Amino acid sequence: MEAELMALASSGAATLVGLMVSDAWTEVKDGIARMLARGRATEQVAHDLDVSRTELLQAGGSRDGQLVAAVEGVWRARLQDLLQAEPALAEDLRRLLTAGDMPEAWPLREVHNVITGGVQHGPVIQAGRVSGLAFHLPKAPEGADGG
Repeated sequence: MEAELMALASSGAATLVGLMVSDAWTEVKDGIARMLARGRATEQVAHDLDVSRTELLQAGGSRDGQLVAAVEGVWRARLQDLLQAEPALAEDLRRLLTAGDMPEAWPLREVHNVITGGVQHGPVIQAGRVSGLAFHLPKAPEGADGG
C-alpha cells in the first residue's frame, strides 16, 4: 500500500477513536458505519464500532494510552484493508479528516463552563485529549495563594 494511504488510514483511525469518546459519537456513528461498510453489513460495522467505544469508555476514555493505541491499531489495519479494496473510500476518509467538511449531521454544541473554588491564576482547560502543549505563566500576585 502506498505511503499516502497508510498515513490516511493512521489519521483516520486516530480521528475515529477520538470521536468514539466524544459527545458527538451518537450523532456521527451511523454515518461513519455506512461509510466504512460501503453498502455491505452496516449493522456489523456499527456493532464493531460500538464494541471499540465500550472498551474505551470502560477504561476511562483516552486516559489508558495502551488501550487507545490498541484500538487505533485495530481500526488502522481495518482502514488499510478497506482502502486497498475500495480506493474510493480515500476521498470519504479525507472529508472526515477535514474539519471544514464535517457532515451537517454533526451539530455544533454550545458549552458553558463554570469555575468555582477561588481565583484561578492560570489557564483552565477542558478537553478530552491534550498533548504537546506548554504554558508559560506569570507568577501569581503576592498573597494570591492565601498565605
